[in-house]
Amino acid sequence: MHNTPVGGGRHLGVFCGSRDGNDNGVHALARELASAMVAADVGLVYGGSAFGVMGTLADAVLEAGGTAMGVIPVGLFSSEVPHANLTELVEVPDIQARKRAMYERSDAFCALPGGFGTLEEVFEAATWTQLGLHGSHKPVVLLDRNGFWSGIDEFLDRLVSDGFVKPESRGIVSRTTSVVEVLAVLDR
Repeated sequence: MHNTPVGGGRHLGVFCGSRDGNDNGVHALARELASAMVAADVGLVYGGSAFGVMGTLADAVLEAGGTAMGVIPVGLFSSEVPHANLTELVEVPDIQARKRAMYERSDAFCALPGGFGTLEEVFEAATWTQLGLHGSHKPVVLLDRNGFWSGIDEFLDRLVSDGFVKPESRGIVSRTTSVVEVLAVLDR
C-alpha cells in the first residue's frame, strides 16, 4: 500500500453511496464535481465501487482524464464490486483500514448523498480533524442541491447550541450546493 495517492498534487476524498438512490440529480452533481476536480487537477480518493453514486463519480473523473483511486475492503467484493478501470485500486482487509487509507491520502473531504456508511465516514473524518489525528486540518464539505444534508447541518448546529461541540469545531463540517466551494477548501 502506498503512502501517497497516484498522481501527486491535491486529493479530495469523496464519501458517497454505492447505491443509486432515487434522485438522478445526485448523479448529475457527481458528474459536475468530477469535471471540476479534473479541471482543477484534483485527484479522487473514494471507496472503490463500480456502482451507485460512487461508480458515477469515478466514471466521470476517468472519462475527463483525471485520476481516481479506490480503496476497497476485500471482504466486500461480494456486495460491492470494485471498479475495474481505476488509476489505482487499493485492497485493504476491512472497513476501518479503508477509512484510514482514505484519510491518509486525502487533503479534504466531500460527501455526496449516501447511506449509513457515508454518514459514518463523514462523522469519523470530522472527529479525526477535531482531535488532530489527520496530522493537518482536513475539513468535510456536505454537497447537495436538494436539501439532502439540511437535517444534518441543523443537527450539527444543535450539537453546538447544546454544548456538545465547541463553536470553533463547528466549521470542520460545512454544507454547500457549489462544487466551486468544495474545491475551495483545498486552498485554505
